[in-house]
Amino acid sequence: MPQNDEHDVMINLDVLIAEPAEEYHAKTNEYMSSHQLLDFMACPWLYRKKQLGLIEDRDTPAMLIGRATHTRILEGRDVYETQFALGGPINPRTQKPFGSTTKAFKEWAVEQGRPVLSNEQVELIENMSSGVAMNDEAVDLLLYGRSEGVVRVDYCGTPCQIRIDWLHPHRGIIDLKTTADLTWFENDARKRRYHNQLAFYQAVLAEVIGEHVPVYIVAVEKIEPYRCGVWWINDDTLAIARRENEAAIRRIKTAWERDHFPTGYENMRIIDFP
Repeated sequence: MPQNDEHDVMINLDVLIAEPAEEYHAKTNEYMSSHQLLDFMACPWLYRKKQLGLIEDRDTPAMLIGRATHTRILEGRDVYETQFALGGPINPRTQKPFGSTTKAFKEWAVEQGRPVLSNEQVELIENMSSGVAMNDEAVDLLLYGRSEGVVRVDYCGTPCQIRIDWLHPHRGIIDLKTTADLTWFENDARKRRYHNQLAFYQAVLAEVIGEHVPVYIVAVEKIEPYRCGVWWINDDTLAIARRENEAAIRRIKTAWERDHFPTGYENMRIIDFP
């Protein structure tokens, strides 16, 4: 068990703002988010094009399943069934659900006025929920706390906002991820800079509560056997990531002052094959 897993924290969950996801995302022009920071770290020009509205974030079936999975696992079945329309119409001839590509299903989906999940998607989400429930560490982390809480504060002289998947009053920040294969999750986590994302969460929360709390990732597979794993992110990793984040925020300020957002590939590079 990580040494800091026993770190005694006492977080007042009232620091979290409760608001719909749509309201949170509508304020991205006023507050920097972790996604904006990671976009800039990947490519300043990508960050700027999104700021200008030249690149729109497109909703995909995978993103829909991700949102629904978070709702089902973190907010419970009642909220899940309120926010999403589940299943679909029944074919009176076969007494089985219409397929998600049929005209009957599409017409039904339009009438719902909320995101729609097919029977196959519902089954997938339930399997992932069961996978999380089979992991005692995950269950313990998600036993107490609040989901989808928002914090807004100045960090590095910049208005920032975060929306934490789950905040446990004694354990800290818990982030829920879905993955194709848990075997390769650690590689995917590095590639997607989850350590930078969660160091940003940790630092912004620290501006409000006065300390850096522990950070965990709960990851569950989207395929059989729907394994679930839990990772504690060690303090050194988060400290390095915070320094990287703070350096990137300084570069963002400079980029805005100079109105210069390079791709990062303007200069000649050398490639050396072994």
